[in-house]
Amino acid sequence: MSQPVSTAMDSLTAALKSNIIPNQEYLLQGSVLDSAVEVLLHRLRGLCDNVDSGPETFNDHEMCFSIQNVAGGNSLQPLLLRVRRALDYQDMPWQLRYIGQPELGDKSRPTIVRSSIDIGTSSTVVEFLTELGCRMDFEYIARGYMFRKGRMKITVSKIFKMGQGKPPESVEPMSQSYLVELSVLAPSGQDAIAEDMRNFAEQLRPLVQLEKVDYKRLQHVP
Repeated sequence: MSQPVSTAMDSLTAALKSNIIPNQEYLLQGSVLDSAVEVLLHRLRGLCDNVDSGPETFNDHEMCFSIQNVAGGNSLQPLLLRVRRALDYQDMPWQLRYIGQPELGDKSRPTIVRSSIDIGTSSTVVEFLTELGCRMDFEYIARGYMFRKGRMKITVSKIFKMGQGKPPESVEPMSQSYLVELSVLAPSGQDAIAEDMRNFAEQLRPLVQLEKVDYKRLQHVP
């Protein structure tokens, strides 16, 4: 390993140990019907920071990859990677994201906690992942609105299934509802933020119920 690379790795390791890199995502999820989404958006405009300018909009193409994780001859949970690109802003960097397995913890924990690291990349990232042996499991289009409340990010997304043609023309909605996500990216050990998220989620009831989603339970539904 060359000296510059070694120094960079040492710096990254030291930063992670010092808890200054946001490497954990605190997450709550829910959904709202198409017929009720405008009421929810109005409520969020009143609660969130960007009241004057309104929410940011997005129209993104996301591709979800996995690669087999083998250690000591044993097959572990596959590593999950996501690539997202903004369809409306072709010059923006693509985003590569690593997502770890959700840590549901005990029932008293307010949110899901999972490892998460985001990296800006060039548009060749898909070819790079394919060369590494990653497999694309699925892809979709997410269109919607993003709000901010302090450190919290709230997204209201309509999810579209990819058609045979190229996006954005060849898409169709997956359901008659919007996905609502409340999340915070923070360094390890800042669990107090989860309580703030729970308090904010309470202010959105009964329009939407944001909660921890047990992915393992969903995977075992016949």
